Amino acid sequence: MLNKVVLNFMFLVLFTVYCFSQQPDLPGQVVAGEQATNQAYLFAHMTHQDYGRLYYSVSTDGLHWQTLNNGKRVFDAYQGHPDIVKGPDNAYYMAGNTSDADPDITIWKTTDLITWKKHSTYTPNLKQVEGYPNPLQRIGAPKLYFDEPSGKFIMTWHTPHKEGIPGDGERYWASQRTLYVLSKDLKTFEGNPKMLFDWDFGTIDVFIRKIDNSYYAILKDETYPTLYWPTGKTVRIARAKSLLGPYSLPEEPISPNFREAPTLIPSPNDKIWYLYYEQYPGVSYGLSVADNLNGPWFQASGYTFYSDWDKYNLPEHVRHGCMITISTKEYDNLIQEFGITTTNEK
Repeated sequence: MLNKVVLNFMFLVLFTVYCFSQQPDLPGQVVAGEQATNQAYLFAHMTHQDYGRLYYSVSTDGLHWQTLNNGKRVFDAYQGHPDIVKGPDNAYYMAGNTSDADPDITIWKTTDLITWKKHSTYTPNLKQVEGYPNPLQRIGAPKLYFDEPSGKFIMTWHTPHKEGIPGDGERYWASQRTLYVLSKDLKTFEGNPKMLFDWDFGTIDVFIRKIDNSYYAILKDETYPTLYWPTGKTVRIARAKSLLGPYSLPEEPISPNFREAPTLIPSPNDKIWYLYYEQYPGVSYGLSVADNLNGPWFQASGYTFYSDWDKYNLPEHVRHGCMITISTKEYDNLIQEFGITTTNEK
């Protein structure tokens, strides 16, 4: 009888602790009286229902996001996997293409993140890629980065060299390789595309960042996961001393398997990194957190739509895109132009 009473009491205590305990908040937020270094954030993305079109969500803490424009497109002409970079002229540039089969990459430009205008069209010559003799005519998810030391933009994308075959659709994805081209103005481009990595495995969704004296390539390992390739379909990071490498072999996975479309932002106090990635196809978004890009990383709890459990949340059904820091003025202008929708939680 006593044992039963003790067990019931222990269950009650554990249940009470579970229901009323408070998880620690994620690092990187500003405290009372402290000024945020990074004032606000824009997430340019597509949705599960309207794949490849442009939508906006915003945040003031990099963790809790709200939809703009009542969940409608913000720019009808855009198609692609949105990726935005700020250039040396303080204008923003965005790359896209209508599909992987589209031979052209379109570059868009804006000064206010509201009105986008076509800046240029780039058609990479995939028949003239050094060291890559038989690429298919496919261009996936072009991404932009402006490298201050060289004064040049680098645009990356993935191109495969094998078709899928019956019973082995992964043959196509495993053959993806990351290509790049350089440009000073995103109107003229330097030579033919080149391969960014010399590794013999698939990579997609690659973007570059320079932090202190190192360059980091954040990527998706596109090999299918097996006992003999456990890192498959995860987000990983490679390092180099220069923009074009050579890049080290990627480190251990930051995400679980079957994650893609990573995007990286600094925290409001500029001391922590938030790395988001999608659990596909359109299931949810994960978040890993570190105080430097060399790790260690931990996975935050969130996107469950339960406020007592979530440490971050995004609107439902958001898909591939990019997150960037913006000013309070830009944040206010976006809200004034498009209006804001509060994220609902259970």
